[in-house]
Amino acid sequence: MRFRQLRAIATTASAVALLAPGPVVASPGDGPTAAVSLGDSFISGEGGRWLGNSTDPTGDRDGTDRAAKECGWWGCAYDPGLVYGSSEESGCHRSDTAPIESVEIAVQRRVNLACSGARTVNLRSAARGGLGHRGEPPQTDRLARVAERLDVRMVVVTAGANDLGFGRLVLGCVASWLTTPATDPRPCAASARAALDGAIPAARTGLLAVLADVRAAMAAAGYGATDYRLAVAGYASPLPPSRAIRHPEGGWSRLVAGCPVWDVDADWAALSATPAVNDLLASAAARRGAEFLDLSRILAGHELCHRASARVTSDAPPSARTSEWVRALAPGQGSLREALHPNAYGQRAIGRCLGLLYATDRGDWSCRRSGPGIRSVQLAPRR
Repeated sequence: MRFRQLRAIATTASAVALLAPGPVVASPGDGPTAAVSLGDSFISGEGGRWLGNSTDPTGDRDGTDRAAKECGWWGCAYDPGLVYGSSEESGCHRSDTAPIESVEIAVQRRVNLACSGARTVNLRSAARGGLGHRGEPPQTDRLARVAERLDVRMVVVTAGANDLGFGRLVLGCVASWLTTPATDPRPCAASARAALDGAIPAARTGLLAVLADVRAAMAAAGYGATDYRLAVAGYASPLPPSRAIRHPEGGWSRLVAGCPVWDVDADWAALSATPAVNDLLASAAARRGAEFLDLSRILAGHELCHRASARVTSDAPPSARTSEWVRALAPGQGSLREALHPNAYGQRAIGRCLGLLYATDRGDWSCRRSGPGIRSVQLAPRR
């Protein structure tokens, strides 16, 4: 037990519990060890249904669709619940490859409280103005109950992108490509940059409140600030800089590949917007005494349409070494909500980052690959 006083209280409580009916709730440090994630679709695991991207709309989509089942000459049936479990029905899309599920750390439980579409207000405790989301209570309130029953060793938070409308802005860039000709392109970068800049102050306030609520929930459950790791994990761009896109800017091959944006808009997403969002998360983490994990380069070389990666085909099966790690815009294949999110490969790579963070001294770190494949992921001090 963390404190001598708590040991005495726990001993007394255990003695009383033996005489009282009903279940015994473990004191902090007494239950199974656990790691917990809170946040939005980036960390909930949306997109985990997919292993790379295929243009084949039928069957198991060249082996990329993990929800395919009962496949035969007639095709396949599809059950997203094979990947998302009960969260497929709620829409939270917590996949079996979500970072907190993929993380390799010595804990007995992995608890994914993150939910697709969540904003910071959905993480805040109800007592401090938080709101439920998709039929679930605020995530910090759920964390409080988990912390009472389990020995939580690590809490990871990724949130803020939905407050900023980042996904909506990127989809607006797709609309710009679809509705303006190559002879007269109308990039969205200027208006998107203005919208993002305008939303940052409120998002910062929301994230600071979330981290304060996490600290309060853990303290109320008996944890000291050094009894667990509180980490804010950043985001990665789904698109590479334009110079790395393998398809010509105005060609239909860019649409077929699932990355239909103008070059200037791809550069905005990769080189301007993603760093701005991560700087926001890093500053909030610093103010609340949390660690920051920079993931901005974890998908590098495996973003949508990157020239170093390739589409899956019947002759080139899915591979963590060669396939894209981001779900493409692929109408007719699964849910479009999954598009532009890390797929199963990307989520496993992020999970490896979390495991390395847990095994490393507290601080701010950057995670990226040093070679091909997920196992090459390494940490370096963030500068």
